[in-house]
Amino acid sequence: MSTDGTDEVDRIVAAWRRERPDLDAAPLEVFSRITRLARHLDLARRGALAGSDLEGWQFDVLSALRRAGDPYQLTPTQLVADTMVSSGTMTNRVDKMQALGLVRRGHHERDRRVILVSLTDDGLARVDRTMSDLLDAERELLAGTPPEETAALSSLLRGLMTRFEPDRG
Repeated sequence: MSTDGTDEVDRIVAAWRRERPDLDAAPLEVFSRITRLARHLDLARRGALAGSDLEGWQFDVLSALRRAGDPYQLTPTQLVADTMVSSGTMTNRVDKMQALGLVRRGHHERDRRVILVSLTDDGLARVDRTMSDLLDAERELLAGTPPEETAALSSLLRGLMTRFEPDRG
């Protein structure tokens, strides 16, 4: 951010308004900032994951399983919904993670047709350790932002997200 309180998006929007005054460039002020912020956050996330020997996609799968609670298992369909990837991609990911000993496949006790993906002890330990590291890094990114601003931003982003993602509550 510059000393005058403007950012790169302000300069981009000003240029569009100068070059195409017939266009309403207001959406750029929101979505260009979100896109640019996502890039910065992705770099920070990669840095936080670097010490864990986990790829981002592995962390996403392990996190979904961990959030499911004990016994830390979900169906592949549930994992697809949680991680926003295709079923083919999820099959490939689970195969790779099973080979690394991070997850295992099993069958539901009552319906052997239902496949369940579960965390191994190693997968559980690694996702817990990595989550702590990630939260430390993200907390550092928010340092200096007053809690009420963080809460307001979270609320505004939630309102926007609900337009894109269905309620799965």
